[in-house]
Parts: sequence; structure tokens; C-alpha cells
Amino acid sequence: MDAGYHVHLVNTAAVKQYEGLKYTDDDTDAFWLAHLLRLGILPTGYIYPKQARALRDLLRKRGQLVQQKTSHILSIENLYARNSGSRLNCNAVKRLTKEQVEERFEDANLVLAIESNRLIMNALAEQIKVLEHAVLKQAKLDPRFQCLLTIGGIGNILALTIMLETGTIDRFDKVGNFTSYCRCVGSEKPSNGKKKGKGNTKNGNKYLSWAFVEAANFAIRFNEQAKRYYQRKAAKKNRVVAIKAVAHKLARASYYVMRDQVPFDSDKLFA
Repeated sequence: MDAGYHVHLVNTAAVKQYEGLKYTDDDTDAFWLAHLLRLGILPTGYIYPKQARALRDLLRKRGQLVQQKTSHILSIENLYARNSGSRLNCNAVKRLTKEQVEERFEDANLVLAIESNRLIMNALAEQIKVLEHAVLKQAKLDPRFQCLLTIGGIGNILALTIMLETGTIDRFDKVGNFTSYCRCVGSEKPSNGKKKGKGNTKNGNKYLSWAFVEAANFAIRFNEQAKRYYQRKAAKKNRVVAIKAVAHKLARASYYVMRDQVPFDSDKLFA
């Protein structure tokens, strides 16, 4: 691209393989792709702008550290529950000190195990703050994505994540394309009321999927309509399905908010 060539990124999953050939190699594959391009039916993907990739990857690194930090928090909660019979919530784990751990448990090995998790958890928390500061210093929310901040559950970091992972909303013709890209739709193949198979559940952007699940978890805490919708779904299915249903709702809302440049309306979404 830098050399002036017009590059096409082939969507290999959507290319229909040619049939009837006994022998194929790279040359025949290239010829077939060139033939599809000449006919104007070559399925292509979106090429993300090179200048924004490093910042996007920095936000992805932040997400990775957040997930690692969560795993250490859960490990401490499990160790406490198994060895003391009492439970610690997430906020209590974050405030935990070495003195409190030593006072609660006599076994030196158990103290060492919990302390290992605690030290790594705190180190990750500090590094997450460093990455957030660097991202917020460099990135500015594009005016086309500014309305994302009106959606309950989406703050600056999640809005930047959605902006940098989406690229441009114009590349999605319909809301269904966007929600599918966010991994917020099912891929089951039912027949006669039974599940006969499923599609590729990993198709799409896992970072957008994570962002909308995070937004859904915040939304059910601070938005009463989202909370009621979640409770109705959880009563019929389970909590995991219910939170994914809220994430799907927020992904649909985000599409229209970004495309039409309008503020979020909770009444329309959860009516």
C-alpha cells in the first residue's frame, strides 16, 4: 500500500473453493482469486488504518491485563472460601493487606499463595493505570463516536475501545452485520426444535465482544431498565445468556447511535 498498490484483503472464509481440479498449488489459488476479482465477486475484508494500529493494540494489551487481574482476584476469593468458610467480595480483595492475610491464616504455604496473587494483582492494577493514562493522553474520541458516551455502561475507555476496534461504522450495511461482528448473535442451526449444529462462533471481533459484555455488566448496575430486562432473561435462561442478551441490545444501540449521530434512548431499547 505504501508503494502505491491497491491492496485487497481477501475474506478467505467467504471464498467458494473451485471444484474439479486434481492438482492445486499457490499459482492456481492466485489465479482463482484474480479471476474472482476480475468478475467483481471477490469477497474482501476491511484493512485497518496503519497509523491507528499501535494505539488499538495498546488498548488490547490493557484488556489482557484486566483479564489477568480478574483471574488473580478470583483465585484469592476461592482460596479464602475453601480455607476459611467465609467469602470476600471483589472490593475487599482489592483492599487486602499482607498483615490481614497473616492474621487470618496460620499456614505459611497458604499465606504465600494468597500473597503471590495479591502482589501480582496490585502490580497489574498499577500497569493498567499506566496504559490508561497513555491511551487517554494520545487518543481523542472522534466526533462520530461521541454519542457512545450517552449509553449507560460505556465510559471513556470502552468508547475508545469500540471506536478503535470498529474503525468506521460505514463498513457495516446493516445492524445485524455489526452485532454479528461483535459476536453478539447466536450461530445455532436448529431443526425440528433440536440443535443440529452451529456455525463458527469465533467469527468476529473478540475485543468488541468483551467491550459490550463489560458495558452490559455496568448497565445492569446503573440502568434500571437494563436491570429489569436482565432479570427477565435470567429467570428464563441463566445469567450468562442474560448478560449476553443485554450486550446484544447495547451493540444494536451503539450501531444506530454511531450511524445516525443521535443520543442513546433507553426507552426505545428496553421498551
